[in-house]
Amino acid sequence: MNGPRVDDSYLETDPSERRLSKPLAKAVNLLEEAAREQESDALFLLADMNFYGNFTYPRNYGEAFRKYSHLAYLDGNSSAQHMVGFMYATGIGGAVERDQAKALMYHTFSALQGNTKSQMTTAFRHYSGIGTPRNCNEAAYWYKRVADKAIAWSRSGPPGGQTVRKDSYRIADENGGVYGEGASVVSSGVHANKAGPNSDSHAAFDDVLEYLDLMSRKGDLKATFSLGRLNYEGSRTMKRNLQTARYYFRLVARKYWAKDGSVITEDGGIGKVASKAAGYLGRMSLRGEGMEQSFEKALVWFKRGLANGDALCQYELGLMYLHGLGVRKDPVTAADYFKEAANQDFASAQTYLGQLFLDQGDIPTATRYFDLAARHGHIEAFYHLAEISNNGIGRERSCDRATAYYKLVAEKAEPIHSSLNEANDAYEDGDMETALVNYMMAAEQGYEAAQANVAYILDGHRSFLSLDTVLSWKQQRNSVRNSILALIYWTRSAQQSNIDSMVKMGDYYLGGLGIEADLEKAATCYQTAAETRQSAQALWNLGYIHENGIGVEQDFHLAKRFYDQALETNQEAYLPVKMALIKLRMRSFWNQITHGKVNSIQPEPDKKKDWSFSEWMSNFLEDQQPYYNTADDDGFVDASSDPMPGGDDYIDDIDESIIESLIILGLAGALAFLVYYRQQRQNSHRREMERQQQQQQQQQQGGLSPPPPPPPQQQQQPQAPAQGPPLPGQQPDGGFFPPPGDPNYGPWIAGGAGH
Repeated sequence: MNGPRVDDSYLETDPSERRLSKPLAKAVNLLEEAAREQESDALFLLADMNFYGNFTYPRNYGEAFRKYSHLAYLDGNSSAQHMVGFMYATGIGGAVERDQAKALMYHTFSALQGNTKSQMTTAFRHYSGIGTPRNCNEAAYWYKRVADKAIAWSRSGPPGGQTVRKDSYRIADENGGVYGEGASVVSSGVHANKAGPNSDSHAAFDDVLEYLDLMSRKGDLKATFSLGRLNYEGSRTMKRNLQTARYYFRLVARKYWAKDGSVITEDGGIGKVASKAAGYLGRMSLRGEGMEQSFEKALVWFKRGLANGDALCQYELGLMYLHGLGVRKDPVTAADYFKEAANQDFASAQTYLGQLFLDQGDIPTATRYFDLAARHGHIEAFYHLAEISNNGIGRERSCDRATAYYKLVAEKAEPIHSSLNEANDAYEDGDMETALVNYMMAAEQGYEAAQANVAYILDGHRSFLSLDTVLSWKQQRNSVRNSILALIYWTRSAQQSNIDSMVKMGDYYLGGLGIEADLEKAATCYQTAAETRQSAQALWNLGYIHENGIGVEQDFHLAKRFYDQALETNQEAYLPVKMALIKLRMRSFWNQITHGKVNSIQPEPDKKKDWSFSEWMSNFLEDQQPYYNTADDDGFVDASSDPMPGGDDYIDDIDESIIESLIILGLAGALAFLVYYRQQRQNSHRREMERQQQQQQQQQQGGLSPPPPPPPQQQQQPQAPAQGPPLPGQQPDGGFFPPPGDPNYGPWIAGGAGH
């Protein structure tokens, strides 16, 4: 789909305003004369000057397109074909109308001639279905062509291969993300990107270096080692300085080893840091980085570090024995060293160990080690996994998996085909046009970070209150805006799992930016982003559209649920969520009293369940275990670790288990009281029976003592009528219970107590 014609006036230049210096004008005239003679180099140089503005030559995309097209037609120049395909794909500068079919055709012609940039672009177009139906096999074929070149480049150079440096990054992340600090996925909630060892997210990089330098001067060996490592590895904001790195590593090593190699101190902490420094010093000697290459010195440093089990030293020694660098070639010894380093999760050692198992035909073990190394992003591990998946070695062939791995390998070899480094430099210098052009080239090759950067630069709808009207330099940086192209690249970035880009797509469809408004598509974008439970912005937007019935059925209860989920995802969204909920509850209340048709906020259903006594006891016993497991060992909290000065004076809420325990104790006490009361009644009854027995014995013996007077209650009762002859089993006192002394008296008492 070619889409609507893009208004690219933001990149157009006026050729009439060209003012060339005399030397440049003379050089251009000579080149044009050579171009009229069909000189290929002259045509290509003029085309590049018009496209990139080289040598201060003014840009003219229309003239650049004509020169590239003429050269591609003249002798099939692959670089010219690549540029023509790029201009058809983007319609840059209004030089030509966008045509994705022609773009794919020119890129394919260029890729067939081995142009790596076009091979990347062709692979991504088949992978994503741009200008052609999706074709996994075609994508795998072209990505493999680039991956083979990437691995050849990675393995070239000094022992251990090239140092892979990543230039791709999202410029929006430097400002807290697409929606700013606290509102974007990369800077909010539990899923926010965490600061790495080289990150300057919480402090300027110069401040970090200054702090490490201060600690190093105070004798902190870890800080000294960190300075050496930063200078050795470098970063996007700091170039490598091998001489300085060597200086810091040697400072650390001298604290543990004397010049003759003897150990100065027995401090294990110093020994471990010194061993790490020895590993880097040996690596620099092995590779000839910042010093003359020397296998002998490398071996000395590695053996020193090996004494403390340093993983880098183990890996490098394995590499030396594997290739016979200064030592005898011994794959078995190399495998032993690789295994020791791999057990410490050293990715390069895991990759080499996997290769050795692969050579022996042990595919499952090799794959296991490749998977372990792939967790650290090792390019060789990804390549071997791609080959195994693509060729169906030890498993069923998987085109999708193979293509994904080949794509990762190809994108890691940025220096051989991408323009990301030039784009980053131009952006830092404030040259938005050059940055945009180079980011667009990388974006066409499938780099998600470049796609997000292009969309971010072209996005003209970042906020309602912009600083562009206040700050002149911000006007310069943000003068390149185009909603149609921005939506295209937001979409491509979202297809590669960028959640903020997916939310941005919803914003564009909701507001009709660069395309006709489509409320259903907007809701779909928000729903897709919200399903990841990483974007509070997407959840809040879903709550808003359900509250107002935008593209979906109006539902206050569902809106409340999405607002609540937004707050659960990111606690920093407390204020906007609470304000939205207040307004939502007022609208829901009004809807209820006016009998509106919208589904109002409903009370949450009671999740309690009626349990039987056995279920209640079982759940009670099961619930006790977590409390025992989480109890403190000492039963108290050290006041020195209390974050509140003087200690907190709040009262903890009573736990439900305590209440249940009190109820059980109360029931047990009541049962004990009933047993005690019954025993007392039985004792009282026994004493009364004994008294009556004594009276009966006195009456039988003819005693002179008169019977005691009846109680007052009995005196007021009428006399019982005379009874007839005794019934069978009736006792002399008129009762039917055996008197004391009767042989049946004991069993009767036992039976009564048992009941």
